[in-house]
Amino acid sequence: MAEAERIIGTPDTPEAAGAEPEQSDEQAKEAAAERPRGRRRIAVLFGVAAFAYALDLVSKMIVVAKLEHHPPIEIIGDWLKFEAIRNAGAAFGFGEAFTVIFTVIAAAVIVVIARLARKLYSLPWAIALGLLLGGALGNLTDRIFRSPGVFEGAVVDFIAPKHFAVFNLADSAIVCGGILIVLLSFRGLDPDGTVHKD
Repeated sequence: MAEAERIIGTPDTPEAAGAEPEQSDEQAKEAAAERPRGRRRIAVLFGVAAFAYALDLVSKMIVVAKLEHHPPIEIIGDWLKFEAIRNAGAAFGFGEAFTVIFTVIAAAVIVVIARLARKLYSLPWAIALGLLLGGALGNLTDRIFRSPGVFEGAVVDFIAPKHFAVFNLADSAIVCGGILIVLLSFRGLDPDGTVHKD
């Protein structure tokens, strides 16, 4: 039988048949270890996002209830104040004529981050993307649920440094996440945990 197989070229091993060779024990162990590690990074991402979102949401609720229509509160003299304003533009008050566009962009960012999470194996990237996600969700909530209407809502801003635009905690989370992503990219660290050198 073996001689007949040899003559007609019938494969008698998976490798000869063109099948993928079985993984070695070492490769199997590495693959098994990667799965829980990836799940932990995803948990970190959504944990950071939930914390940033909750902090932003609670701070805005307090500002609307206690500070809106009241005089600003001085935190560090006139260098830093808490002053409630409604911002129809992007972060730091820019682009008030494009509220709907900024809403769509924020929603797109959230979708991209959610898709990227499946390939996430880097803890610093998980933190950075979590900050971005939490901040985007925070401001998107205002866009959807605050006046003057759905997808046109004005964002609540209240942190007012001297000679600078008024912003909120969601803006801060987005900026911090963006800076961290730039630093990670500069160091060559990819979201999947690999490091590349240009």
